[in-house]
Amino acid sequence: MDPPAARLAQRLGLTDEELCRILDVDPIALIGGELRHRPELGILLALTDEPEGALGPGVLRRWVRTTGPAGRPLDHLMGRDFAGFERAVEALVERGFVIGGR
Repeated sequence: MDPPAARLAQRLGLTDEELCRILDVDPIALIGGELRHRPELGILLALTDEPEGALGPGVLRRWVRTTGPAGRPLDHLMGRDFAGFERAVEALVERGFVIGGR
């Protein structure tokens, strides 16, 4: 697997299937590391750098699957709603790990 893709999967606790769907690639491209053409990869890594550093390892893996004020961050990713995911990350940075609905 491409090192940046492996780093994103580890950081967010994503399965290979989830990562393929988020990056809109097939499993062969994921295994072969043919992901340099996917701009989402670098953007998602950049978006999650600050919260990972501030909150520590493992927190993003729990956060991405927890329903917060803006829904479940993983649902934004799986729907390729990157703007929604970015808003969720901004809320995480500003307010911390908040659990619960609107």
